[in-house]
Amino acid sequence: MSLSAGYEGSEPIAEARLLARRFLADVQNIHGLRVSDRALDLVELVVSELVTNTRKYAPGPSLLTLQVRDGCVDVTVWDSNPDMPTILPPDPTRAGQHGLEIIMASALTFQLRREPVGKRITASILLADDLATDEAGR
Repeated sequence: MSLSAGYEGSEPIAEARLLARRFLADVQNIHGLRVSDRALDLVELVVSELVTNTRKYAPGPSLLTLQVRDGCVDVTVWDSNPDMPTILPPDPTRAGQHGLEIIMASALTFQLRREPVGKRITASILLADDLATDEAGR
């Protein structure tokens, strides 16, 4: 199951978070795949951070894709800016610019890929926690 959406409106970050929540609700309710509360929160956070970065650093067309694959949801954002983001080392004294740090710490996998036009960033988030130990998930 996958979903793609481009954003040009005035509230693309809020729209993207809402789209992610609806997508994961459909994954669970229609397709019967378990989605933990942790996964829902992490996907929403990753979507928010990636779309925010795209709007801030890559004005122009962008595309958010959500795809369920191998027990994960792949959150992918493509934008038309070919410049790769700078991943700064952790620094607790730095104000801001921790988004990619947070995504990399939260994701099962994280990938930056230059495209013929622009770049693509993908973070994979596990849909469900370990069934044997997760009491908080759905």
